[in-house]
Amino acid sequence: MPVYALNLFDVADRDEYLAYARRSTAEVERHGGHVVALGKFHEAVQGDISPRSVLILVEWESRQAFDNYRADPTLHDLHPHRENGTRSYIWHLFDKLDDLRPILKAAG
Repeated sequence: MPVYALNLFDVADRDEYLAYARRSTAEVERHGGHVVALGKFHEAVQGDISPRSVLILVEWESRQAFDNYRADPTLHDLHPHRENGTRSYIWHLFDKLDDLRPILKAAG
């Protein structure tokens, strides 16, 4: 089942994050993911989460594909660039749904 990875963060070190970005798109795709959306923060309309300046939404073929990307030993030198290049990182996974019935049924 596909999952979405919501990434929200601030850039802490431009050079470090660029080192990650140069390789990450190809590696994400190689591991079964693709970037659905990129965004720059515009404004907070509602909610209690502290705004982050960057949004990246990635659709992964499965949770296993996401986990394989994170655990791939050939990428041991890639992930530290993301970690060192960002701050206030939020990385949440969401199951892909065709509609909201499973959520609405559970709420009732």
